[in-house]
Amino acid sequence: MNEHVNGSASADNRASADEGKAFLAENPDIESVDLLIGDLNGVMRGKWAPAEALEKVCQPGINLPLSIFGLDIWGREVESTGLHIETGDRDGFCKAIPTRISRAPWAPRPTAQALMTMFTETGTPYHADPRNALVNVVARLKEKGLTAVTAFELEFYLVDPTAFQKDGRMSRDQGNGPDPQNMYSLAELRGQNDLFAEIRTAAIEQGLPIDTIIKEAAPGQFEVNLKHRPDALAAADDAVLLRRLISEIAHKFGLRATFMAKPFLEWPGNGMHVHASLLDEAGANIFSLENGREKLGHAAEGLLETMRDSLLLFIPGFNGYRRLQAGSYAPTRIAWGWNNRSVAVRVPASDDKALRLEHRLSGADANPYLVAAGVLGGMLEGLEAGRKAPPPVEGSAYEVALPQLSDDMDDAIADFERSDFIRRLLGTDLRRIFAEVKREELAAFDNEITPLERSTYL
Repeated sequence: MNEHVNGSASADNRASADEGKAFLAENPDIESVDLLIGDLNGVMRGKWAPAEALEKVCQPGINLPLSIFGLDIWGREVESTGLHIETGDRDGFCKAIPTRISRAPWAPRPTAQALMTMFTETGTPYHADPRNALVNVVARLKEKGLTAVTAFELEFYLVDPTAFQKDGRMSRDQGNGPDPQNMYSLAELRGQNDLFAEIRTAAIEQGLPIDTIIKEAAPGQFEVNLKHRPDALAAADDAVLLRRLISEIAHKFGLRATFMAKPFLEWPGNGMHVHASLLDEAGANIFSLENGREKLGHAAEGLLETMRDSLLLFIPGFNGYRRLQAGSYAPTRIAWGWNNRSVAVRVPASDDKALRLEHRLSGADANPYLVAAGVLGGMLEGLEAGRKAPPPVEGSAYEVALPQLSDDMDDAIADFERSDFIRRLLGTDLRRIFAEVKREELAAFDNEITPLERSTYL
């Protein structure tokens, strides 16, 4: 179980003018800064800048095009989003998020990094920034007197870069030895002891609350869990920055960390699990109070009811739909259950005080801000509707006659695009922009002739 930690972002979502100055005073050796902002896919984009830019990124902010949020997974402009040259490719103002300026200890020279969020020229949070979508969901919860306590779990593979062939495929032998699984192996962790020790050290330096690290169900696959935070924005920031940290340190050790949802057909995919509970104004877990289990059922029903509509948020890429395979520990049916890892929404084993829901559907390559928005928005939808959840599944959900999740990205785009729930969650414009980007990505895969086709038919 993820441990609980305190900490939250600034109410106005912007670092104070003094934060950058104070950081430079405490770190006078810093030579440069990586200015970071996540796009719709959660890909880090931004600038390299001299150290003194840290003051500017706090106030008034640094300029970057609003069209960053109209790029596909390859960083190409998606013209149908309407965010590019037809608007004059206008700039927005990116400002540092409070407490998210830190050192980048993996860099060869003294370097800092600052995680940013986007505002318009008038100082309004930009509607197409996924973090601002989560800001809106958190505000809706606050109006109901609720605070989300959330934590992310991230699965990933460590692979030898030489295993990548010229066509981009990975060879079946990653150089991880003959071990078929060796789940929860301490020996496998010890084999990467220096790498994980450096990940922990860097996480402490960056204020990322790492909890447990485990060996997962495939050769070279691991999971890092983050501690619970009573601030959904801070928890999502943690996940965004942890992915970068793991990738950079793996690179330093001559490895590649991949969060790709399904890098190997024969091995389990990489998931992003989200744990979530809700506190009332007195700080009590509403699922642990009188009628708390009834409210837990309402929240679970909300997640089930909105799951098809939100599927594109949880599985945003073509490859992710390969992960939804029966028996793989990735869910395939719209189901919930107690202490059951075959369902999409699980109530983990815990004492009553820690009752919560674990959302197990998302791929590890999804955007944490949009995933959290979908999860918390679904829970809120269920609480507001007050509908009774179906009976929780016992045993394998793969064998139960329940509605099945689509494994087709085209279906997911269509459900997302016509969803009133998504319109209320993200707004009409962000719903449209995200759908346009995903449709363009799907078209690119549909228009690609695979090496297998060529080797078969040429």
